[in-house]
Amino acid sequence: METSFPWFFWLFPIVLTIHNIEEALWLPAFSKSAARYHKPVETFEFVFALIVITFLAVSITFWFSGSGKQSLACYLFFAFNLMMLINVFAPHLLATVALKKYCPGLLTGILLLVPTTTYLLVYGYQKEYYLFPRFWVVTIPFAAVVVGAIPILFKVGKYVQNLLNPNINRHAAP
Repeated sequence: METSFPWFFWLFPIVLTIHNIEEALWLPAFSKSAARYHKPVETFEFVFALIVITFLAVSITFWFSGSGKQSLACYLFFAFNLMMLINVFAPHLLATVALKKYCPGLLTGILLLVPTTTYLLVYGYQKEYYLFPRFWVVTIPFAAVVVGAIPILFKVGKYVQNLLNPNINRHAAP
């Protein structure tokens, strides 16, 4: 199996990290104004989840760099790219339109994620890094696992925060 790995594949975890930094800085506060659509999220638990997801993207990219075309790592890499491309539109663009206020992550999504993931997905398909229908066989369950893991990561983040600072969210006795 061919193991060529173009340097520009590393753009994905780089632009994802930049996108996640934008979200980490402003999305927790924004989430309080979006309460009718989504439960507000606290900063620590949100940043915890972002760190795990960013680490996952870097890990998959690294694994793919040594695995080659049409490997499981390759399919996961391109599945992650598609997930992040969709993420720009749902929820970021939809939230911006529905709430009539900027949703953090939209700017880096449009300026960085859309062009990068689109290019990588097209390049990968043209160079036969991934094939259909196997792409969908990997992408659909992977997306379900990642999306399903987000609320769990929030809970784990809250648990970690409580371990690090047990006095958080506790009220003094009267």
